[in-house]
Amino acid sequence: MSGDSPDAVRKTVAALREAQPEWEALGVSGRAEWVARYRDWLLDHSDRLNDLVQQDTGKPAAEAPLELMLSIDLANYYLDNAERFLRVSKPRPHSLLTLTKALEVAPRPYPVVGVITPWNYPLALSLFDAIPALLAGATVVVKPSAVTPRAVTAALAGWAEIGAPPVLVAVEGAGEVGAALVDEVDYVQFTGSTRTGRQVAKQAGERLIPYGLELGGKDPAIVLADADLDLAARGVAFGALSNTGQMCTSTERIYVEREVYDDFVGRLVAFVETLRQTADPRRTDLGPAVVDSQVDIIERHVDEAVAQGATLRTGGKRLLDGHGYAPTVLTEVDHSMAVMTEETFGPVLPVMAVADEVEAVALANDSAYGLSASVWTRDKERGKALARRLEVGTVDINDAQVHLACFPIPQAGWKTSGIGSRLGGEHGILKYTRSHAITSNRVELSLVQKLATYPYTAAKSTTVGTMLRLTGGRDLKRRLGIGRIR
Repeated sequence: MSGDSPDAVRKTVAALREAQPEWEALGVSGRAEWVARYRDWLLDHSDRLNDLVQQDTGKPAAEAPLELMLSIDLANYYLDNAERFLRVSKPRPHSLLTLTKALEVAPRPYPVVGVITPWNYPLALSLFDAIPALLAGATVVVKPSAVTPRAVTAALAGWAEIGAPPVLVAVEGAGEVGAALVDEVDYVQFTGSTRTGRQVAKQAGERLIPYGLELGGKDPAIVLADADLDLAARGVAFGALSNTGQMCTSTERIYVEREVYDDFVGRLVAFVETLRQTADPRRTDLGPAVVDSQVDIIERHVDEAVAQGATLRTGGKRLLDGHGYAPTVLTEVDHSMAVMTEETFGPVLPVMAVADEVEAVALANDSAYGLSASVWTRDKERGKALARRLEVGTVDINDAQVHLACFPIPQAGWKTSGIGSRLGGEHGILKYTRSHAITSNRVELSLVQKLATYPYTAAKSTTVGTMLRLTGGRDLKRRLGIGRIR
């Protein structure tokens, strides 16, 4: 497998570090001009980039363009808001002691941001992190998955093609290239498995550099008895099967109140059986697995569950010459089965009956993961109340996956699903910056300044002590020092 060497990574990061001060000096408006030109280049070359996404990942032709179009939408969102999000704040002094001070806090970028992305959404997850970081004033190096690099490297080559400053580049390779990147950059954003995320966190921690991790998931869906069952069945199926279930946010566990369980399962199975899975990306709803080893995991989870007593309602077999797996519905499942506890990352929908919402919440929270979830009910307020009891970063009510396109809210992983978050309005750009605070004098050589500096005297100490008591006390007795214990 060809790729960059660790030494090449070091040289790449060194060049970015050298270019960063000039990039930051352009200011938000100057950087936004280049990002806007780049957005236009991406749109002008969308057909080619979409084809490369499809070829790399095997996505259905209907799904492949979503990566670029969501990235364009994100670029516009941050272009519209970057000036406001990155403004210098000027807090008011909080007490008499600092009343004569002028305060300001500016966000200053990390010089070099490293972005390490997985194979399931290679282009979107690269641009989702790179674009805010660039607008923040950082330089960015992206390492795409060695399995799906072509769309990413082609897209990033467009940055140089428009004549932009050399502040956005790609490096290619496997694990040693990613490790070299973490050794060199000032901030690392990693998206991938929990196992590799732990390694990234350990390595970044040893260097004391900040990082963001979006890791695995085992997302639950809760279907209440008052739900629109047709909407719920179709929505849960989409949440579980979009991108052939190869999403950290895929719905991988479904809990249904017992009184509507049979009805829901019947509708779910009927809908899933209408979906197409063919070798023609223009005429399919589900594609193959991006990596063949994932099919082995999917097959193991299904076979083990059936052996332990689960019922196979539909699917349960390899397709596409063994490179894909049929969309599969399982019932009579429980938490003793790997299909309900381990990340499957494939088109499998295990459905479990529950007595009520209390049991549903308890089971949903009985997981090492905590990325996202969905709740299905006709009562929106009941849905929100239930959502607040779920131990996940994001909950969609009567929808699935939609939070991924809601850029003002954060996508945060709880538990072993990650640290930090992606997006979230101003957080999505400020995460790539450090706070830089400056104090200055409104009045030079103020009385407080004279009292608080050398030489110390008894009179100064008494005066300062009195001032502290006056500002610290919240009632007249304590401000005057009455009743002090000596």
